[in-house]
Amino acid sequence: MDVRHEGLRIAGEVVGAGRAEHIAVHDPFTRRLVGTVPKATLAEVRRAFDIARGYRARLSRFERANILNRAADAVRRRTAEIAALITAESGLSLKDSTYEAGRVADVLMFGALEVLKDDGQTFSCDITPHGRRRRVHTQRDPLLGVITAITPFNHPMNQVAHKVVPAVATNNRMVLKPSEKVPLSALLFTDILYEAGLPPEMLSVVTGDPREIADELVTNPAVDLVTFTGGVAIGKAIAARAGYRRLVLELGGNDPIIVMDDADLDEASSLAVQGSYKNSGQRCTAVKRMLVHEKVAAAFTDAVVEKTRAWRHGDPTDKGNEMGTVIDEAAARLFEARVDEAIAQGARLLAGHRRDGALYAPTVIDRVRPEMTVVAIANGTAYGLSSSVCTQRLDVITRFVDELHVGTVNVREVPGYRLELTPFGGIKDSGLGYKEGVQEAMKSFTNTKTYSLPWT
Repeated sequence: MDVRHEGLRIAGEVVGAGRAEHIAVHDPFTRRLVGTVPKATLAEVRRAFDIARGYRARLSRFERANILNRAADAVRRRTAEIAALITAESGLSLKDSTYEAGRVADVLMFGALEVLKDDGQTFSCDITPHGRRRRVHTQRDPLLGVITAITPFNHPMNQVAHKVVPAVATNNRMVLKPSEKVPLSALLFTDILYEAGLPPEMLSVVTGDPREIADELVTNPAVDLVTFTGGVAIGKAIAARAGYRRLVLELGGNDPIIVMDDADLDEASSLAVQGSYKNSGQRCTAVKRMLVHEKVAAAFTDAVVEKTRAWRHGDPTDKGNEMGTVIDEAAARLFEARVDEAIAQGARLLAGHRRDGALYAPTVIDRVRPEMTVVAIANGTAYGLSSSVCTQRLDVITRFVDELHVGTVNVREVPGYRLELTPFGGIKDSGLGYKEGVQEAMKSFTNTKTYSLPWT
């Protein structure tokens, strides 16, 4: 696969193809060059914002729904192509990449459905002694300015879809900066939308070094809203720099699976393994802590070790493998170092802990104390994104739902389970509380206008 010299997409125009200064994208498994993309200049980023600010989308609900439905159909038809590209630039297994392509189609489908719904409200005013014979109505309008979207590497196309689709659905204009590690999937998704009829002025994609263009993406005068998914430190830096702008930040998690003494241990251990290793563990909602009742801890641990050893990993293009690489060799070395340190501090290695380049085997350690770095870094208590609870008892379920300080509680399911439609997001260092998911993102990307009329 060779897609080098793909250009920026500024209002549909391919810019910068063949430029000497570019970003190389390598396959994490083979280390072969997958493609190159240009490094956007500040002038190009500013041009993208100028074009977007000068354009006012007038698409009807019917037209927006048609564009999104056509794009959804195209994604379904091109699933194999999309999955191959995601795997090539991210190292995710074909199983995970194929699943991601399906999720992208779902985002588009749900966006098309939500567009067709009337999003206004009506209030009668004669409901108090001070009321009048009037009715108050609301409608949702697109933002006056432009949306900046910044996406990470872990879901190369689905993270992009979750930013772009709500913007299209609400007649907004967006400038997207995908991760420089996986830009090709974002460019393909953008081209699919253009081919489906999206006015190019509604979406531009800039690829480049964040050290050179990130500040402009956040502070450009045209920007009304910044939506960012990524690390806490960068998210807080964006919040400090953005000033008087709306922010939607999805920043990561410390997600536990909680296994009570009445849990089905076969089910709970399967969820623990899936929640830990799917997407190579590179998800904000991946299982990061296993909190197990002491009565079943030994049996649960044995089951997790057995299923971990059976979890096939290796060449991402092998359809039989459940797990490919992590994003690059540097990330794999970091995981290896954390486990080495934990073992040196007294943890016991039960499975895995083998690295070959960017491949890192599914790994289980126990006797991990809270002060060990592997917990202190990966499982800090400042987060509040999602959780999993394994129990049969309704009273326990209701207590956890009420008392866990997280955005989502999934009972007898992995922490990351959701539909692309439903609200998703966290509190504390997992985000500001504004939700993603198609419905909630569409709300975040609009202004509510209130107007009233006489009513007799």
